[in-house]
Amino acid sequence: MNIYQSIIEKKNKGQKQFAVLIDPDKPSDIELLQIAKLSSASNVDYFFVGGSLLTNDHLEKCILTLKEHSDIPVVLFPGNNLQINKNADAILLLSLISGRNAEMLIGKHVIAAPYLKESGLEIIPTGYMLIDSGKPTTVTYMSNTFPIPADKDDIAACTAMAGEMLGLQLIYMDAGSGALNPISTAMISNVRKHTTSPIVTGGGIKSPEKAIENCKAGVDIIVVGNAIEKTADLIKEIGIAVRSFSC
Repeated sequence: MNIYQSIIEKKNKGQKQFAVLIDPDKPSDIELLQIAKLSSASNVDYFFVGGSLLTNDHLEKCILTLKEHSDIPVVLFPGNNLQINKNADAILLLSLISGRNAEMLIGKHVIAAPYLKESGLEIIPTGYMLIDSGKPTTVTYMSNTFPIPADKDDIAACTAMAGEMLGLQLIYMDAGSGALNPISTAMISNVRKHTTSPIVTGGGIKSPEKAIENCKAGVDIIVVGNAIEKTADLIKEIGIAVRSFSC
């Protein structure tokens, strides 16, 4: 079974999932090993690996370390078309549907397509939606796009619907790394009401309680990255919370 089929199967069973987001530039070798071991012990479903801007050539080393020390699937979460590596298991092919930058909607994808074709990676077409978190984030700057305003639930729902109608398989709602405010449950609930695709949320999820709130609102995959960089034990706490909700 491929990763997307697994996501769908778990969604249909009502099982929530948990992904740990890792920026290859940030953790030391020791910290990365700790994350791999904690994640394995905490029933993490996926590693998402990537970032808006990578300044060190650590992507492949990060992937190989994670795969050597855990059985958790590694999914690329690319900030650009350079972040492709065949050692991963899959890639979220992100189309930034919340913005109006053609390069992020299709331009970079055209450049990446022949490399992806040869890579053997499972490709998961993903509608990527940036939501305003109360402060500028790296991804808004690097993508040269405006996020969806945090209180515009109708815009978020219509954007997600359009992405789904275009055939995108996942809807990823992201407040961005180091988000000041997480995405509201009201917005998540409205997107869930109008779509059937699996919903992924990240940015500003700093506690098990917030993870549970998102699950209740209709999220299928909880993604935590920046908060884990500060407190690695949060992996275990959120893992327990997500699993308890699924039972």
